[in-house]
Amino acid sequence: MTATSRLGTPRLASPDLLRSTFRRHAAGVAVITARGASGPAGFTATSLTSVSAEPPLVSFGIGTGASSWPTMAEAGHVGVHLLGEHQSELAATFARSGADRFGAPTSWREGPEGVPVLDDVLAWLVCRVVARVPAGDHRIVLAEVVAGDPAGAGRPLLYHQGRFTGLRD
Repeated sequence: MTATSRLGTPRLASPDLLRSTFRRHAAGVAVITARGASGPAGFTATSLTSVSAEPPLVSFGIGTGASSWPTMAEAGHVGVHLLGEHQSELAATFARSGADRFGAPTSWREGPEGVPVLDDVLAWLVCRVVARVPAGDHRIVLAEVVAGDPAGAGRPLLYHQGRFTGLRD
């Protein structure tokens, strides 16, 4: 150990320890959407990961208590949207419980496989769900990319220390 490094007092594992630790981890912000029997559903995610290039696979986590979980549990296809720094309100809308996520001012259209595709995002993908893996009170959804558009303009929206922010130069 160097003179400038120090370890704090270790805390036992808990949900609060995990949340406190990951508040320090800057993450890109995505919105995941799907078409459900009662209409479109979606949620804000910071757990999006590129899993494989061949075949092209992504993953994301969703809590089984989330309002959008019943739709995500049944959906054959999902939309994955990377948000730009100009979309913090959109991210907040899809993160808020009870919000009308697809009402005005949210702008979207039906995309490939009937998946709701959000307008004005940095990039979007439509993916076929290939697995839902139990992981504590969440499910890790694995999905294979079938279509998309990476050509949106702007800089990414980030989530850090409990708030939405952008990159600094």
